[in-house]
Amino acid sequence: MPDASFAFCIRHSALTFRDTIDRLEAALSAPLPGAAAHALLSLRPRRDWPDDFSPARIRRAAGLLLVFPVGNRPHIVLTVRADTLGRHGGQVSLPGGVIEPGETFEQAALREAHEEIGLSRRGVRVLGALTPLDIPVSGFRLHPIVAAAEEPPSLTPSDAEVARILEVSVDELLEPSSLQTGDRIRSGQSLSIPIFRVGNDEIWGATAMVLAEFLTLLGWQCRSTD
Repeated sequence: MPDASFAFCIRHSALTFRDTIDRLEAALSAPLPGAAAHALLSLRPRRDWPDDFSPARIRRAAGLLLVFPVGNRPHIVLTVRADTLGRHGGQVSLPGGVIEPGETFEQAALREAHEEIGLSRRGVRVLGALTPLDIPVSGFRLHPIVAAAEEPPSLTPSDAEVARILEVSVDELLEPSSLQTGDRIRSGQSLSIPIFRVGNDEIWGATAMVLAEFLTLLGWQCRSTD
């Protein structure tokens, strides 16, 4: 059931794909909500860098948030990571990975999407970048890149990295009922954390925080009572 701590989510009318792209292009050229949007879906308390951590050790990564139409409704691509991928195995994430020397964030996001889900760069247009997000638990700073395709892409998961590909309706994410709580264990303690629930999949952590900013650009309004 919906989380009582998110009592002020506003129900939105469904967006067409074209409306979504127009809103994103306008919003990505203006100041972004950044940390304020991230905070809505962050674990509480938010994990921070250790006091003795050097910023020089931060590893930069890029992730692709691809928007495409099914009919005239906007959808996005997410992946369920393979269980063999260590700390974040089995979690829902953006296709993405470490930025290689000489790459821009956009180039890295597109390359990783090609490697992980077989996304062709043909017909994919980069719209802009969301706010970078630090992930202290794994030492990364994630740079989310928003792109659009005018047709549903043909995708194939990489056996080594991706267990499943999710094509998620933006309309469904905007529904107040999609925002719920899930139970997690951290440092031996049981926590109730904010999640997006899509079918049987739970989207939480860094991916949920990125989606919170993305949806805010589309007019999503949700306020935590915490």
